[in-house]
Amino acid sequence: MDDRHEPADGPDLGLFGPRSVTWQMHGDPMMWVAGVRALYLQALHPRAVRGVMQNSDFRQDAWGRLLRTADFVGTVTYDPTEAAERCGARVRKIHRLLKATDPETGEVYGVDEPGLLLWVHCAEVDSYLQVERRSGYPLTDAQADRYVDEQRESARLVGLDPDDVPATAAALAAYFEQARPELAAGPEASDVDAFLRDPPVPALLTPARALVWRRVAALAYDSLPAYAHELYGRAAPSPAAVDRRLRLTGTALRALPSRLRWRLPPGHIVKAMARLGPGSGPAPYKLRRQAAILDGPGRAQQR
Repeated sequence: MDDRHEPADGPDLGLFGPRSVTWQMHGDPMMWVAGVRALYLQALHPRAVRGVMQNSDFRQDAWGRLLRTADFVGTVTYDPTEAAERCGARVRKIHRLLKATDPETGEVYGVDEPGLLLWVHCAEVDSYLQVERRSGYPLTDAQADRYVDEQRESARLVGLDPDDVPATAAALAAYFEQARPELAAGPEASDVDAFLRDPPVPALLTPARALVWRRVAALAYDSLPAYAHELYGRAAPSPAAVDRRLRLTGTALRALPSRLRWRLPPGHIVKAMARLGPGSGPAPYKLRRQAAILDGPGRAQQR
């Protein structure tokens, strides 16, 4: 274990630590909307989404996949360093074993191709950043850049070289411009789209699907960039109207007691607060208050 994560006078802060942008932002409830947006965006890379659909029971266990992704993000963000490193090693091992086949050419390729891992990573980071900022989460431009840079540590855990990963918001936007010729809404993307709009649920949860899930999925979809709407074949809504809905949703969700929100699965924040003290809980006001947040103590700040 890297001893930089074990200060002599305190517990292991993990890969990021409470003074990082990642620590604060990942505790926000709008991350769930951002996670669904990431699924929509990731599905537009045919080779990447094919690797998911051919190697998992996404159609039968999409809820489980979403929760496993949330558990990975929570582990990497809030758990001790050793737990985060173990989680990354487990993901890398699984990816090394998985292959996908292009149905048109017959090409067999590994799902751990750096280009595919980079697409998945960038789609997640962009979705988290876009949804949070557009919903009113208080990030300055410098903090947004810091967040993108911090997330290169997450990219390392899944097998990417951090030097090959965008380190600023501008570099992230440039990456998407470069990647656009590779994108298409193929059959697998259509499957993901159909599932997210109308997922199967037990009969007792049908009202919740109509009242909650469809609104979340629609908001996540509407927050996609214009080119994604074009690829999916539906007209893009007004960005200003989407921003208003994001802000209203963010305001409503942030009004829920944080202690209640933090106890929802996967529960990493409560465990981190037990380890580091109650003052370590994430909150938007800490980013407003701390102009010096860029000097956080985790490895992502020490690179």
